[in-house]
Amino acid sequence: MKGPQRLDRAGYPPIILDPAEVTADPNGISWTYSAKDDDTGASVAVKITRASCSDSMSDTKYTFEAEVDHAQIGPLKGCAISDPEKFPEFRKKNQLDAPDDATAKDQPLDKDKEKEKEKKAILDPITGYHSPTAIAYLDASGRVIVAHGELRKTAAPSGVELSLSHDGKSLLYTRSDSKTGPERSIVLYDFDSGRSRVVAGDNVRQPFWSPDDSRFAFLKFDGKIWQVWVASTTAPEKATLLSPTSVDSLHGWVNPNTVLAADMQNAFWLGEDKPAQTVPLKDIYGDVFQIISSDSLRVNPLNSDLLVVSAYYLNLPPGAPTDQAGLSETFFLYEIRSHRRTLLGPSDTFTRDAVWSRDGVQLFFTRGVPGKSALATDRMFWDSTGLRRYSTGHALVIGR
Repeated sequence: MKGPQRLDRAGYPPIILDPAEVTADPNGISWTYSAKDDDTGASVAVKITRASCSDSMSDTKYTFEAEVDHAQIGPLKGCAISDPEKFPEFRKKNQLDAPDDATAKDQPLDKDKEKEKEKKAILDPITGYHSPTAIAYLDASGRVIVAHGELRKTAAPSGVELSLSHDGKSLLYTRSDSKTGPERSIVLYDFDSGRSRVVAGDNVRQPFWSPDDSRFAFLKFDGKIWQVWVASTTAPEKATLLSPTSVDSLHGWVNPNTVLAADMQNAFWLGEDKPAQTVPLKDIYGDVFQIISSDSLRVNPLNSDLLVVSAYYLNLPPGAPTDQAGLSETFFLYEIRSHRRTLLGPSDTFTRDAVWSRDGVQLFFTRGVPGKSALATDRMFWDSTGLRRYSTGHALVIGR
């Protein structure tokens, strides 16, 4: 097929492929299609061999074997079918690739724009997604707002590090208890009653609800280091140490027994029932982004191998807006097993605090330069399509 093509994998956004040559083996029964990953430049080879094949998931017998080798993702094997009637995009592309009329020939084209448009055209529209029905965010004056549909309530005049329960009924946030010192508390707000109470005090921060909303994890300072603790909302005074590992930031739960945390060197998967898994942050950030403790790493709710990372550029791209420190932040996807990294945040926009929707295909993020421009929340699908304004609030988190 002429032009860009698409590689789909379950649980990940599609990969656009830039095609190269197709070579045929002398025996005439196999062909190798070469391409490269449009986002990462990794080489891709697809070998099709005429041979009987079964996919083991049905009784269908195929006439071709298929082998895909992606330099980052690794090898994939399966069956193939040749049937243009089942692939309308094949027919459309090969018919419309070279217009014959003089008007089209004479029309000046922006090659870069045409190429980008062609790539977007091969992405199937994302349907069946679910817009959030319970969210929390900070408004322009810094108030903590919880919204269920059109019903909005002010949970607190100020607060940071919001975490909304999966049922949307309870909000955890960090409250500063001193204008001059580091003292902070974690407050629990109940949406139905409108009541608030402190569930962790002294010097604590970054609360996150467990997947079943029965507990929350948070960071606690012991006077020397920060560590991850866990408590139930029914007996928060009985909080227990989850891991003795010294960390600088907490990034949420991976599963009911494991949280993701980090220091300035590594990301840690800290669990109650197994040793910690460690991944160097240098592997995640590469040479494009710098490591700062305020960065956020969020695990896709349906695929624990996929992260969205909000981080600052190491070297600013042309046109990138900067904050008062001369830095610019964006967000990208990272696949832990394959080390594949794809930039999603627009390079001409300051973005931060990217979070997943519960269906795992939408990303909500704060757009705007802190201290320089108004902050708001935009939404984008995980394949970089569907960008639109979502809310005038910022630092948004999703309950359901």
